[in-house]
Amino acid sequence: MTTTQTTEQTPDDETAHTSALETARRQLDNAATHVDLDRGIIERLKHPSRVVEVSIPLERDDGEVEVFTGYRAQHDDVRGPYKGGLRYHPDVTAEECIGLSMWMTWKCAVMDLPFGGGKGGVVVNPKYLSVDEKERLTRRFAEEIRDEVGAKQDIPAPDMGTDAKTMAWFMDAYSMQQGETVPGVVTGKPPVVGGSYGREEAPGRSVAIIAREAMAYYGKNIKESTVAVQGYGSVGANAARLLDEWGATIVAISDVNGAIYDDTGLDAQTVPSHKEDPEGVLNHDAPETLTNVELLELDVDVVIPAAVGNVITTRNVDQIQADIVVEGSNGPTTADADDVLADRGVCVVPDILANAGGVTVSYFEWLQDINHRQWSRERVVSELESEMVSAWDSVKAEVEESSLRWREAAYVVALKRIGAAIEARGLWP
Repeated sequence: MTTTQTTEQTPDDETAHTSALETARRQLDNAATHVDLDRGIIERLKHPSRVVEVSIPLERDDGEVEVFTGYRAQHDDVRGPYKGGLRYHPDVTAEECIGLSMWMTWKCAVMDLPFGGGKGGVVVNPKYLSVDEKERLTRRFAEEIRDEVGAKQDIPAPDMGTDAKTMAWFMDAYSMQQGETVPGVVTGKPPVVGGSYGREEAPGRSVAIIAREAMAYYGKNIKESTVAVQGYGSVGANAARLLDEWGATIVAISDVNGAIYDDTGLDAQTVPSHKEDPEGVLNHDAPETLTNVELLELDVDVVIPAAVGNVITTRNVDQIQADIVVEGSNGPTTADADDVLADRGVCVVPDILANAGGVTVSYFEWLQDINHRQWSRERVVSELESEMVSAWDSVKAEVEESSLRWREAAYVVALKRIGAAIEARGLWP
């Protein structure tokens, strides 16, 4: 996921003091007012099952030893094993991991996947690690949390600062200690060692599918609709290219360096993603350049924030002109800004639905690993399309039945499923 914040987007009080955990608990409380569940269940879901903290000694290439801190938060496993990413980032905290693990619980439930939520990471800047250092760090981290993870227990995946290669190292280290190859301990691996085709582009594909469904729901012809995409990493690039392929007009694209704009449409297929060329967006021929803030404020049918969190806030929400906001990144809209957009009748499709393609294809990968049979890319794409449309239909039904905004409806769908599972299983005495 490509960072697209500019100096214009310095944190204000609204974003700086609202943690992922606070936001997740607030969203849970909001959804709980629309669901008939015992208050004890709601209170239980405000807390993780456990949080593991470990020390990870790493011998640097120069022979010095440095000790890093790693976390794994496991929120809830009532519907199945914990599932969620491992990130390498200097700002990783236990509290952040808990909040993100809660979001994973809701995301898995809204997609009706047999998983609960987990999240973890290491407090490190991966830019300052050599490839060999990153491998050694990953293998030692896998050893430190070995008792907490497993194909039927807790299944990590790539996140910020990690990738398919990281998952392959993690899987190999875990398998060596187990005495057998266990590909299902992680997802997001290279296909050659049990990964799934289509996994990397899955979050962007799901964003495009949900944007397409939202346009159709609000009576917009996709071939007559304009789209702006903030963040041209894996999510944004894949979403933009698919929407472009389906006939939408992509008028603006940005990465960390800024945005390009053409009101007649950009050829998203030829604009390189940040991974393909870190300088490629601004170097692409276009009539105008914009800041990332200005991109969000364009008069378009759909805007897709697909970079970092907290980019639509009370500071700029009054300038948002799009009719539909599809959240490609995690938490791009603050709670206060979300309320303003709802009052104005702007459709905001939440991240836990829109970008759930990643965890959905991770589920497909898990199934493939368990059954030792790899699916074709065509099957993955077809199955993902079916799962995303089914999830959209479930949330849409809640929107129409209960007159809820899209975010509330998604959380209600998730909470009903989690609550039903908790009630069915009961509470251990």
